[in-house]
Amino acid sequence: MEISMELIKDLRQRTGAGVVDCKTALQEGGGDTEKAIEYLRRKGLATAAKKAARVAADGLVSSYIHAGGKIGVLVEVNCETDFVAKTEGFQAFVKDVAMQIAAANPQYVRREEIPGEVLDKERQIYRAQAMESRKPEKVIGKIVEGKLEKFYSEVCLLEQPYIKDGDLTIKEVLDALIGKIGEKIEIRRFARFQLGEGLR
Repeated sequence: MEISMELIKDLRQRTGAGVVDCKTALQEGGGDTEKAIEYLRRKGLATAAKKAARVAADGLVSSYIHAGGKIGVLVEVNCETDFVAKTEGFQAFVKDVAMQIAAANPQYVRREEIPGEVLDKERQIYRAQAMESRKPEKVIGKIVEGKLEKFYSEVCLLEQPYIKDGDLTIKEVLDALIGKIGEKIEIRRFARFQLGEGLR
């Protein structure tokens, strides 16, 4: 199937993937841009999975100050080499992550970091809510799990919708970058400060 340069250019702008990858994705998706994006995501995820076991000991610590000095963020993002840490793509990603933290106020990087007692408390709240609304016992478990997934997408940085493109999560953006750069990249930790927080 012949793919036009306009389609390739549009897909490149939307995904940041290379020309050849965009052309292949569009051919795989029969010229459908949404299917091509899905193909590129899967490809990025596959690449990211292969890199997961490697050590990311280099990287950057970056800061972001927002709202006239009212919110500040420090974030550490690791990669495998100093060379990648100095690339424009990596540095832009780190800045975007810092902006995401300032805007969306995550509490954890990933769901595995959430303490068991926090999850237990959330489960109890969701279960009580479902019981109050007189839901049948057999669906309460599903309701609780559904609400927990929403909770993860609010408090876990990797699962939050990306502020620059709500169709993607931060993890999907990260996996696409790993696929493009070819190194393990890991958001290690962050701190977010809001003026006056905890004083009242």
